[in-house]
Amino acid sequence: MKKSRKQSRRKKTNYLGLFFGTLVLCCGVGIVTIFVMKAMQDGEFSFTEFQMAQGTQSGEADASTIAEGELIWESGAFEETAAETAATETVEENYEVQVNENGKITLVPAPEQESVQLLFAGDVLFDDSYSPMAMLRRRAGGITECFSAETFDVMKSADVFMINNEFTYTSRGTPTEGKTFTFRSNPENVGLLEEMGVDIVSLANNHAYDYGEISMLDTLDTLNAAQMPYVGAGHDVAEAEESVIFQFGDVKIGYLSATQIERMSNPDTKGATPTSAGVFRCLDSAALINRVKELETEADFTVVYVHWGTESTTELDYRQTQQAQELVDAGADLIIGDHPHILQRIDVIDHVPVIYSLGNYWFNSSTLNSCLVEATVTDGALTAFRFIPARQSHCYTEVLSGQDYVNVLNQMRTLSTGITIDDEGYVNIN
Repeated sequence: MKKSRKQSRRKKTNYLGLFFGTLVLCCGVGIVTIFVMKAMQDGEFSFTEFQMAQGTQSGEADASTIAEGELIWESGAFEETAAETAATETVEENYEVQVNENGKITLVPAPEQESVQLLFAGDVLFDDSYSPMAMLRRRAGGITECFSAETFDVMKSADVFMINNEFTYTSRGTPTEGKTFTFRSNPENVGLLEEMGVDIVSLANNHAYDYGEISMLDTLDTLNAAQMPYVGAGHDVAEAEESVIFQFGDVKIGYLSATQIERMSNPDTKGATPTSAGVFRCLDSAALINRVKELETEADFTVVYVHWGTESTTELDYRQTQQAQELVDAGADLIIGDHPHILQRIDVIDHVPVIYSLGNYWFNSSTLNSCLVEATVTDGALTAFRFIPARQSHCYTEVLSGQDYVNVLNQMRTLSTGITIDDEGYVNIN
């Protein structure tokens, strides 16, 4: 049915009224907003007063925050932004990043959260003359094309991600005489750690001194300049034995690292002394056990990342099992092992998980089963420990799925007699 001319004119008149009414309201809101912003800049209005004024004019109070003179109008954004700001202010007010006299980070503050996800991987190599870095340079996306997208997601989502830095950062020094493999990386490559989501590295290994003491010193300086926390080596023995603590609210998670390798009285990789740089050696357990006991009084949760075992075998040696028990008795809450370059078993000793070797993570072109392990810490106590099957192949590492996932999980179950690992990789720690 056609509308009458009178009805059509009434409808047009209503639209015009609505248009002019809206125009007047918007102008009013704009004038009030300009006035309030100016008043806030002059210190005459509080944020609460601004919300009241804005709500009076618009009929709602969706203004989220004011940052550097800009209004954010997205509904609900204020609560989220305010919470983030409050968390940041709490950290800044109560805690500060602490460094020692050499610039090494010893404490990293973070906002309080109910649970913390700790992630660990094994050996990583950035030596420019070996295959991983050669392949990185050939791939257009650089390091992002050296791991699967899912693997990157796991690495980036962890609250603290730790790897073994199995090389030096230096362009100086001479290779250790008679040593088959000596590794060094251009110091500029240190930025790859942040790209990978790494938060802390272990230097307690048998390649941290490959180009002499100068290479060790350059490595420490490079990591300090990049503000990358490290454990297991230092300018002197006190620093080599020093922990790094990540503090989430009031919960402190402490990290130590040490190496048994090489097992000789005069190793190529020098142990730190009171007057010289080197690694934290633990073939004799006494110093490491003392540090674990000390850290137990400083932190709520203690992680020990230790370089031990025999390369290329799944068989454990007596110094691994003996020292694992000693570390648990001293108060370690989690023990992570590396050096053999392949996976070794998981144990649970008095409710403390021990993985004896994480295997290679991104270290060479060989095809090897690997892993990430994830520990969940809630209120300072371990509440979950998970083995995540992965594989290194052709300088590319990926978290596995499907039958490949099942095969590696079953391999770990076969190695780890006496414990239970469910289909999602969670280890029974009770």
